[in-house]
Amino acid sequence: MSASVLFDAPGPKARTRHLILTVIGALLALAGLWVVIGKMRQAGQLEPALWEPFVTDKSVWVDYLLVGLWNTIKAALLSVVFAGLFGLLLGMGRLSENKWIRWPAGAVVEFFRAVPVLIMMIFLFFGYFAKAETLPADWRPLFAVVIALTLYNGSVIAELVRSGVHSLPKGQGEAGLSIGLTPQQTLRAIQLPQALTAMLPALIGQFVVVLKDTALGVQITYPELLTWAKTLGSSYGNTVPAYLVAALLFILLNYAMTKLATWVERRLKRRGTTAGKVTNAMPTIVQGGAEPGGPAAAGTRAVVAGAEETIESAIESAKERRNDPGW
Repeated sequence: MSASVLFDAPGPKARTRHLILTVIGALLALAGLWVVIGKMRQAGQLEPALWEPFVTDKSVWVDYLLVGLWNTIKAALLSVVFAGLFGLLLGMGRLSENKWIRWPAGAVVEFFRAVPVLIMMIFLFFGYFAKAETLPADWRPLFAVVIALTLYNGSVIAELVRSGVHSLPKGQGEAGLSIGLTPQQTLRAIQLPQALTAMLPALIGQFVVVLKDTALGVQITYPELLTWAKTLGSSYGNTVPAYLVAALLFILLNYAMTKLATWVERRLKRRGTTAGKVTNAMPTIVQGGAEPGGPAAAGTRAVVAGAEETIESAIESAKERRNDPGW
């Protein structure tokens, strides 16, 4: 019976209990959804007139939702790239043998992990970028959002890198050191690629967090999807439908990113575990003066017999020298 690394495989009673709890949870979720739909119906939020603009008026998408969606994707992509680089550098710094690199990197990671993203956005925007006359006005909120997301998520990624390397078997690092690599060369060439592959699901999960946290830019006037959904609701008088459509777009983006991560992880695993065509042929070796190509077992016996003869000859020679008075 197979078992997971984290817990044992459930037995018949446990599976029955899990099934019952799943059914109860699904029923509770459906009941909650029914209550929400009832409240929306009473408030008039399910009237066809409120949802009609999403189908009949293309300006709803062209002038509002798609503009906000592009701004969300733009901020998320920039933040993912910079957070990945920042986290990789900090993670390697935390794994450094030099304490003057390791300690400052650890202090930076712990500080920015502890500060909420929204507070960093507010301080960056109102403390500097709102007054930065050298930057275009449209770029100032974007800079604050991207830098705040980079600092926070880069610190989280640095911890993922450190924990991923430490989770590898010690033999990986020892193998690199045994062939003459320095600790930093071993980290870059052997440990880090394996750690990045192993922690890919956690990395993608953090990138999903980046995508959702771009919605915090609404507090510093960044025109992302949530901001444009709010503007759309004010313009057409359908605030709740506008927020629901924005939530659906966020769900689709996150789902697409999760599927992409699954595909990349599958590709990496297949590339890392496939070494060539599998064969059941018996390996062969060349057996000294005999004909090459015989079975491996016969070749092994020949090598062992030759080694035994060499050892016996050396022992006999040593005995003769010891008994020879002139030696």
